[in-house]
Amino acid sequence: MKPALLLLRKAEPALVPLINLMAALMLSALVVLAAGADPLEAMTVLAMGAAGDGASLGYTLYYATNFILSGLAVALPFHAGIFNIGGEGQAYIGGLLAALVCLFAGPALGWAAIPLAVLAAAAGGALWALVPAWLFVARGSHVVITTIMFNFIASAVMAFLLINVLIAPGQNAPESVAFPAATWMPSLGPLLGPSPLNVTFPLALLLAVAVWIFLRLSRAGFEVRAAGANPEAARAAGISVGAAAILALTLGGALAGLVAVNELMGAQHRLLLDFPAGYGFMGIAVALMGRNHPLGICLAALFFGALYQGGTELSFDMPAVTRDIVVVIEGLAILFCGALENLFRARISRWLGREATA
Repeated sequence: MKPALLLLRKAEPALVPLINLMAALMLSALVVLAAGADPLEAMTVLAMGAAGDGASLGYTLYYATNFILSGLAVALPFHAGIFNIGGEGQAYIGGLLAALVCLFAGPALGWAAIPLAVLAAAAGGALWALVPAWLFVARGSHVVITTIMFNFIASAVMAFLLINVLIAPGQNAPESVAFPAATWMPSLGPLLGPSPLNVTFPLALLLAVAVWIFLRLSRAGFEVRAAGANPEAARAAGISVGAAAILALTLGGALAGLVAVNELMGAQHRLLLDFPAGYGFMGIAVALMGRNHPLGICLAALFFGALYQGGTELSFDMPAVTRDIVVVIEGLAILFCGALENLFRARISRWLGREATA
């Protein structure tokens, strides 16, 4: 077999989503053309808006940070055969605990409260995921339903506390007082330009590596993958499928809770309502597009971060391409890379097989 063809065959797992993404972008170009705009110009403006200067790139990486964390929060439980749709609620509770540490321990501890707040955010997300995990293992409750319902419970708890307990004095908007400046996540904005990019971004990259090491090189990770691939075989091998499911979902909840670190401690510097902003659900699309692999999730998160930032610039510079059209582009990417992921797979496999035979 030719070396180039052998390389293509090894790259087939990455080649399939790349072709799917190209198909989505081609169809997106037709949507932009139907809106009365030049597709090439629109894509150029979008790319420049996402990475045309340091500040734009900073915003892109800031959004990508949330997508990396929320994507990992979906992907890790998925390896155990569990669909975690509770990222929003887990981020809410993680943000609540992190905010309490910043507000009440921050004045006394100063910068030393930052690692405590990060751990509190992870613990809050993990604890909020632990209950649906236990219900799934002990009672057979459907994990999709319980995680969705826990999103609503977390939202209600946050609204009650912000309106009645934690609201800043004299403030009409439901938000807390500002965190002490010493508890803000160190900014990376000066490296690129004025943006909310902070050290949560490299932390998210390190966590992506840690998830890969956990899944591929650790015994617990092997048990998680075995339980998700074939529960009966895993039980026959002496693996506790229930323990693997609980571990995977609680770790996923911890990752979702860290979204609050980027949003609250890195950008807003206070506790707000609706700060997850749909990242928990977008994490599902990121995980699907990234094939539940940490590297794929990082690349997919970068793509969606570029769409978020570049789409904003696009709607300003080209009024014909509204924000709704950008949402359509995101939807097409999710459709082709998620629901239609196997659309071109058979053709690519046949082509590679024929070339190998030749």
